[in-house]
Amino acid sequence: MKFARFAAVVLTGVCLAACGSGPASQAVPHKKLAFLAPEVAPRFESQDRPLFGAKLQSLCEDCELIYRNAGGDPVTQMQQAQAVLAAGVNVIVLDPVDPAGASAIVAAAARRHVPVIAYDRMVLNTSGVSYFIGFDNAAVGVLQAGALLRAMKGASMPAVVMMHGDPANPDSAVLKKAVHTTLDGKVTIAKEFDTPSASAENAQLEMTQALAATKNKVDGVYAANDDVAAGAIQALKTAGLKELPPVTGGDTELPAVQRIIAGEQYMTIYRPVKQEVEAAAVIAYDLAFGVPVPVTMTAGATVNNSARDVPAVLIEPLAVTRRELISTVVADGFWTRTQICTAEYARACRAAGLS
Repeated sequence: MKFARFAAVVLTGVCLAACGSGPASQAVPHKKLAFLAPEVAPRFESQDRPLFGAKLQSLCEDCELIYRNAGGDPVTQMQQAQAVLAAGVNVIVLDPVDPAGASAIVAAAARRHVPVIAYDRMVLNTSGVSYFIGFDNAAVGVLQAGALLRAMKGASMPAVVMMHGDPANPDSAVLKKAVHTTLDGKVTIAKEFDTPSASAENAQLEMTQALAATKNKVDGVYAANDDVAAGAIQALKTAGLKELPPVTGGDTELPAVQRIIAGEQYMTIYRPVKQEVEAAAVIAYDLAFGVPVPVTMTAGATVNNSARDVPAVLIEPLAVTRRELISTVVADGFWTRTQICTAEYARACRAAGLS
């Protein structure tokens, strides 16, 4: 399925101070804004929710934020959307559990003339989405593949196992295309998999098959995300490899950060959530008050959702190895030194300068 066509211009940051109308000097009417999160993942409770609330409060002291989390259930998310619409929200910021099925939420909002901002994941097959706020997934694939090539520098046509994400997730197709564009002709693809559910369990089975087929001769592993990386690394360790090949990842999950500190995983992708959240809050504020969103917010970028080209704020992700962890993940407070440096990783943290 065709998912995204990214504009040539990709934002490296969000001009939050200059963009958006900001709080009015006079009294403003009470507005309600809904933030619908898809799943109970640590980032939503520790990052997205409080950061969105803080930014909205700085723009509008009288605005009310209604936050709901669907817990990974698309039916629950639809019910939550209906409830916030009935409560009279003025804007919905929606991170869909089901990108295709969530078009019903957009349709329900449209009937009440409530704009919807697709957040982090695009809502597919609907012309009703007002804006998309998220990360450039094509850039993610390029960063992952580029990091893997650098890690294998010196090897001639290195043998790589490619482990993509869930084939049912449209984002996976974008990543897969970008990775192939970067790696094709520069590596030998020893084995390639689409990993159902992008789970560690399935990735471990796939990596075990790859090692059997290659007789444990693997120079690098492209893993689409940190869960896939976890499964691949477990299979590599179970096979008894004395030295693990470089393994990519994504999502900056805490166990992945710890594996990077320990030297088991080579890199992950860090998405500066604060930039994404604050851009969503600014645009939601403008839409709630009927203020035109400045063109500088999108700089002409769009994402195609199979129905139309949706104006988009695309945040640039970062490739993070052990060298960059302190200046990015730790500096931004995404994960703290205390969270990373548990007893098991104390020695590795000292070696990395984290403790």
